[in-house]
Amino acid sequence: MRFDRQSGVFAHVASLPGPHGIGDLGSGARAFVDFLRDAGQSLWQFCPLGPTSGAHGNSPYQSYSAFAGEPTFVSLERLAERPWFDDADVPDDPGFDSHRVAYDRVREFKREALRTAFECFRERADDDERERFAEFREREAGWVEDYALFRACKAEFDGAAWADWPEPIRTREPAALDRQREALADDVAFNAFRQWLFDEQWRDLRAYAADRGVSLVGDLPIYVALDSADVWATPAAFDLGPDRQPAAVAGVPPNPGDDGQRWGNPVYDWEYLRETGYEWWLARLDRLFDLVDVTRIDHFKGFDQFWAIPADAESPAEGEWRDGPGTDFFTTVERELGDLPFLAEDLGFIEQRLIDLRTRFGFPGMRVPHYADWCTADSRDKPENFPEDAAAYTATHDTDTTVGWYRDLPERQRDCLHYALSTDGEEIHWDLIEAVWNSNAILAFTTMQDLLGLDSHARFNTPGTAEGNWDWRLTREGLDDDVAERLRYLTDIYVR
Repeated sequence: MRFDRQSGVFAHVASLPGPHGIGDLGSGARAFVDFLRDAGQSLWQFCPLGPTSGAHGNSPYQSYSAFAGEPTFVSLERLAERPWFDDADVPDDPGFDSHRVAYDRVREFKREALRTAFECFRERADDDERERFAEFREREAGWVEDYALFRACKAEFDGAAWADWPEPIRTREPAALDRQREALADDVAFNAFRQWLFDEQWRDLRAYAADRGVSLVGDLPIYVALDSADVWATPAAFDLGPDRQPAAVAGVPPNPGDDGQRWGNPVYDWEYLRETGYEWWLARLDRLFDLVDVTRIDHFKGFDQFWAIPADAESPAEGEWRDGPGTDFFTTVERELGDLPFLAEDLGFIEQRLIDLRTRFGFPGMRVPHYADWCTADSRDKPENFPEDAAAYTATHDTDTTVGWYRDLPERQRDCLHYALSTDGEEIHWDLIEAVWNSNAILAFTTMQDLLGLDSHARFNTPGTAEGNWDWRLTREGLDDDVAERLRYLTDIYVR
């Protein structure tokens, strides 16, 4: 797909302003879209939208489903506009911090509120509303029924991973599943109901953004969590052993100075997927593009080659490179789904075969100035060296904020940075935004933290750590008119 020269802002949904302890799909999201419009931005990028858990540190990259939406994003404000639910039905708000997400408390509160909404729906909804819910379940039956049953079983078994469930349910014996569906019918319907609410509110928000010239940029993690409805419901798509435990897990090999990484996600059985015409992946992408206009592919390298670590290995170094599906996969997707509006996260992997795969299909790669050697003229991550086929970022969800990064720069790098950007560093966040906006990169992104000049306390995620991530929030005051005007000015003069 050929992109226009554009720019946008990264802010995850959970980070948006709003009541009830977490960003949601209500007035705060609309206020953020209005901010983007006023700032002249045409792209809003966010993390994956799937349901998260405290067991995985609330990471949106370790979700219970590659198809479902996070139910805590459902707006109770918007829900109160429905004829069968009003403000009086909302449980008392215990009081939440507007600057941080307290995930456990938010989940408990939202679950109680949405359970009340479900009871109100069953008692008061008219025939049209009931039909819309039934139509959603029929339309999305390929994933929502398995997901709803997965979450119901998980609650029934006190939150245990599916690999620890009783064998006939773990191995999906048809008679056992039928018994579970009957016994847990109320919870299954409730889980489907929450997905229906998310789906309807998301589609309304997407239409609101489109009316204001803002396209939505999603995120596609290449791997899914082992404890997910995806692996439980479609085990053949993954490299599992006879006991349905991973034979190999994903990660990356050691680099100079580190021991590599073991992510623990099951790797795919690409031979099986190829034989089935990538049916599971096509369904996943079809669902994703029901929700977003463009998507970033996380760990694009895995489609070319992936590091497979034996499940019983003690070290990531014991893994091996295996060939991914490569050209065949993207050719199939393009034939079945049309244009491929993908951005490729190719950070850290610069092999020619990966570049060839990315450029063959016209996917912009990523460039981040935080990774530049500012004292080397041809450093690939200096904005002056960005190619046109790039999506350039002042910072990402995995880096420090620009102000935090700048404060930790070695003195020589800082001096070279000052020279390269003709700055004294007083407003380094705006200096870097301007350099990225002025670059040749076809797409330019910044974060809300960088627009506001926030330091490391606003960092969104620190890879390799399990706590204190994903919880930063933007307040309404952060949607500042002066900030929007300044960003619009840069966007106009650099023709984005």
